[in-house]
Amino acid sequence: MLDNFKSRVSHRLARRKYAPVIEIQRSTELLRLGSSFGGWTFEPSADLQRSVIVSCGLGEDASFDIEFASRFCAKVIIIDPTPRAIRHFEAIQERVGQPAVRSYVKQGQQPVDAYDLRKITDESLILERSALWIENAKLKFFAPSNPGHVSYSVINYQNNYSQETSHIEVASITLEALFAKYHLHGIPLIKFDIEGAEIQVIRYMLEKAMHPRQLLVEFDEMNSPSDRSKQNVEEIDTLLRREGYSCRYFDGHTNFLYMLRP
Repeated sequence: MLDNFKSRVSHRLARRKYAPVIEIQRSTELLRLGSSFGGWTFEPSADLQRSVIVSCGLGEDASFDIEFASRFCAKVIIIDPTPRAIRHFEAIQERVGQPAVRSYVKQGQQPVDAYDLRKITDESLILERSALWIENAKLKFFAPSNPGHVSYSVINYQNNYSQETSHIEVASITLEALFAKYHLHGIPLIKFDIEGAEIQVIRYMLEKAMHPRQLLVEFDEMNSPSDRSKQNVEEIDTLLRREGYSCRYFDGHTNFLYMLRP
């Protein structure tokens, strides 16, 4: 018990010490959709109605994707090659059109009968079973350090960036290839929850002059605070601001909303 308390205190101190310096210009019109674990905050703008968005990272909580598709009559292209995520998605497909029969749970493993799927069709949610990355290749997808967790990682930040820990091999896809595959052009919103790969992927996105109006991003490296994580997040923040984005929301942990200034 004492060791756990010391560990929590140490982690809080590290978070404070290595917190990136990011200016927040909070939007006055924000909406949060999804469970307490898997929900996201964004601006409910008119361009989201009947839109196509890209949601990178599913895990076992599709609450945001389902609520977004239902509310905006939208199509959500989800990217995740994790075996447990694929099984979760397949279980959702089997319940399409059915109402929820229980409430969300607080953890990240949602029972599929907690989803209200009455407005969801087979075309509402599309799963791309690849890892989003900066090249189209076969790559190592590293297992989480805690076997109870679902999310694998391309960069393995949970295991000190080692290339030798437990992994599977998966196909990766770039944003450029993804847009070509699904005939996407300008899209209003992208969500990145990709276990540390967001640093390189956002750089790639900006290099390719791809500018979604809203960018929802979890900077996962902030869960393992260090000089490296602080530097990475601040560098991406600087790049986004140079491209015309401003940070409009921060949940106090790792999730941010960036919006392209008009």
